[in-house]
Amino acid sequence: MEWKTPLYDVHVEEGGKVVPFAGYLLPVQYGTGIKAEHEAVRTKVGLFDVSHMGEVAFRGPGALATINHLFTNDYTDMPVGRVRYGVMCNDHGGCIDDLIVYKFGDEDYFVVVNASNREKDVAHMAANLLPDTSFEDLSDGIAELALQGPRAKDVMARLSDVDQLPQRYYTAVRHVEVAGIDCMVSRTGYTGEFGYELYCSPDDAVALWHALRQAGEEFGLIPCGLGARDTLRLEASMPLYGHEMDEDTTPLEAGLQLGVRMGKPEFIGREAILAAGEPTHVRAGLVVTGRGIVREHMDVYADGRLVGQTTSGTFAPHLKKAIAMARIEASSAVEGTPLTVDVRGRSVEAVVVPMPFYKHA
Repeated sequence: MEWKTPLYDVHVEEGGKVVPFAGYLLPVQYGTGIKAEHEAVRTKVGLFDVSHMGEVAFRGPGALATINHLFTNDYTDMPVGRVRYGVMCNDHGGCIDDLIVYKFGDEDYFVVVNASNREKDVAHMAANLLPDTSFEDLSDGIAELALQGPRAKDVMARLSDVDQLPQRYYTAVRHVEVAGIDCMVSRTGYTGEFGYELYCSPDDAVALWHALRQAGEEFGLIPCGLGARDTLRLEASMPLYGHEMDEDTTPLEAGLQLGVRMGKPEFIGREAILAAGEPTHVRAGLVVTGRGIVREHMDVYADGRLVGQTTSGTFAPHLKKAIAMARIEASSAVEGTPLTVDVRGRSVEAVVVPMPFYKHA
């Protein structure tokens, strides 16, 4: 049985097409359609329900040591109020999940994980706590909304004191009053666009949604679903668990080097990653130059030789071209390399390009 977020009834009222996703019932799109929702985020502003995400807390004198032990990044020099990306690996160096860590005090860390991985993540974290660390799964007591797009700040200015909002990318403020509601607000998102993510009590989620909808009306705000969330993150070359990474893929193979600090003394999976050496397969960006749209799990060839497989693919609504990410042999992941993709028995031409495909001004 799937769970419902606190905004389920709102999505139904808004005309959302609700589907099962990560154990929840969530809107894949609204009546406006995925393309319009995608463009709203790129040019105006869109609102997402992401209350299905998981949230956990690490507290106590051992909290920093524990997160450095569990996650691939180094959080030692992280200032209060900053947000930092990372990966949690198994003993073999494979990706259990990717996540973001918020620091609110020297002994107070808040971590957001993928909804589909919440249960296994919590179990792995709880089993690998270092001394003097308390751990709590907060997921059921938090709702999360994502306000994304170049007019997001204009919307927030109608409902909050903009001087109290996080000013830099990957920063957060724990208590901001938004439409009279106490929210944790971060300058983060999964769209590649300017925006905020707002965390509040589930009891306040509906009121917050309606306040944002009303304040955003003059700026072209529309509600957005899972479909646009996926096309937006792919244009921005953001990885998705189960596609660009899994428990058999190391973060280096998944192209997540920015979230990995191999120079720190230890983390779970570090020795296995070191032992594997330079990855023979890496994540690469492809633009389709032939006729067709590439999807995930399609074979990729260089000069007729199988070199890997696509991990995600779509027609990019804002870029107006077909794009894909693939895990391919490192020797073929060179910018400008021509490739072909087997699309249901038909060879479709593509070329390796730099990522991200899209980056906002």
